[in-house]
Amino acid sequence: MSVLVVDDHQDNRDLLCLFLRHKGICTLEAANGLEAVDIARTDHPNLIFMDISMPVLDGIAATKVLRTLQQTCDIPIVALSAHCSDSDMRQKAVEAGCTSCLCKPLEFDLLETILHDVEEFQHRN
Repeated sequence: MSVLVVDDHQDNRDLLCLFLRHKGICTLEAANGLEAVDIARTDHPNLIFMDISMPVLDGIAATKVLRTLQQTCDIPIVALSAHCSDSDMRQKAVEAGCTSCLCKPLEFDLLETILHDVEEFQHRN
């Protein structure tokens, strides 16, 4: 299983990637939405954790692009945001095509659940 972690803050990427690698998951990293689109098209990860607020191309716009591309349209995308109380942001993320939204700081038990669900889905298909 491979997971693309997209966040403009290196510390956030490092923390999430460390958690994922500890679980034996291969990680890919991007610092903005434009990099994320390029990496997802090339490497086709099993899952994407996408920060919403980023420079160059934000997470909402990147998700919209990924949903229009044949090679990336089926990849689950989990939006990450420090502004979870903003229901408008959550709505925009879902409308853009995000599978779900998680609040920062991340709760590792929720990450475990998402990883388990993605693995189960892929084993059935």
